[in-house]
Amino acid sequence: MRKQKGFSLIELLIVVAIILIIAAIAIPNLLRARMAANESSAVASVRTVTTGEITYQTAYPTVGYSANLVSLGGALGVACVPSSTTACLIDSVLANNGNPAASGKSGYSFTTGAGAAVGGVFVGYTIKAVPLSVNQTGIRGFCAEEDAVIRVDPLGVCSNTEAGIQTFNPLNQ
Repeated sequence: MRKQKGFSLIELLIVVAIILIIAAIAIPNLLRARMAANESSAVASVRTVTTGEITYQTAYPTVGYSANLVSLGGALGVACVPSSTTACLIDSVLANNGNPAASGKSGYSFTTGAGAAVGGVFVGYTIKAVPLSVNQTGIRGFCAEEDAVIRVDPLGVCSNTEAGIQTFNPLNQ
């Protein structure tokens, strides 16, 4: 009698079932880890914009804070030359809200708003970061204004007005 080599169908099904069980446990954890990484990147980007705004306001006192993100950075794929319209203070991907432009960065979309203007000088600014897809690329929204305190919206929406931003709790509370 000749002995056959190989695996039986039952043995293969058991191995496939074990692999599927491990995948069912691991995949949700990986997705949560990716969302946490996206949120961390969004907070770091909001901090970068806040620092850039303060530097911009110091470098261009007759303008005040910048009116938009592109003024803090520059165009995509172009050498940045410092001026009040392209200050080269943040990277071009963040300045253009992603590459391609307006596609977001690390699962978040970034928008700024010019704050109040006094005598043609912007005396305030806003920055907000919201998930491109809530509960998939991130959960919480982050925003800041000229007080440089990063605030968090647990619903992922945030605000783009100075008064609206101040209604949210600071990040570390």
